[in-house]
Amino acid sequence: MKLFDCRGLACPQPVMRARDALAAGAAALEVLVDNEPARENVRRFLEGRGFAVATSQEGPDCWRITASADEAAASAPQQAAEASRPLGETNRTLVLITTETIGRGDDGLGAKLMGNFVATLPELGPRLWRIVLINGGVKLASQPGPALDALKKMAADGVSVLVCGTCLAHFGLLEAKEVGDTSNMLDIVTSLDLADKVIRP
Repeated sequence: MKLFDCRGLACPQPVMRARDALAAGAAALEVLVDNEPARENVRRFLEGRGFAVATSQEGPDCWRITASADEAAASAPQQAAEASRPLGETNRTLVLITTETIGRGDDGLGAKLMGNFVATLPELGPRLWRIVLINGGVKLASQPGPALDALKKMAADGVSVLVCGTCLAHFGLLEAKEVGDTSNMLDIVTSLDLADKVIRP
């Protein structure tokens, strides 16, 4: 089993190191990371590629992720880079939200507008594929309100919601997140590339 020490590496380098190991044919590996977003991202990446994964905390700033090929799960669909629903002739629309408000001038009004915007997204129908929350946008997945309620409903209906782990950690919201998958910049960039259309409020 090969060990990859990814402590000190910025997002999305730990996931990319794991990806490169799988590309080289690794059937078992251990990855060391020094923050919870990296632990969650590497775990989700490996599980999405059919690996059995165990994680353990070995200190205040060290998590060990142990992964081995799981034949029973080898056919599991890959996460993040792949669509979460059959496309057919439906275009994939991605919504990129970078703040908890819309517009400038009055933050109270901007917050109401954002709540209305998120609550209206289901009107896109089956075209709505993925919602990506980065920077201040991650607060929408963590703070009570109409936007959080709408995000939960869309996630339950099959819309993929990715929430930037680095951003959650920056705002101290890792434990407060209530919806979506903690994600990384590799997932986000790949999602933007896969989308047929990107909407940014």
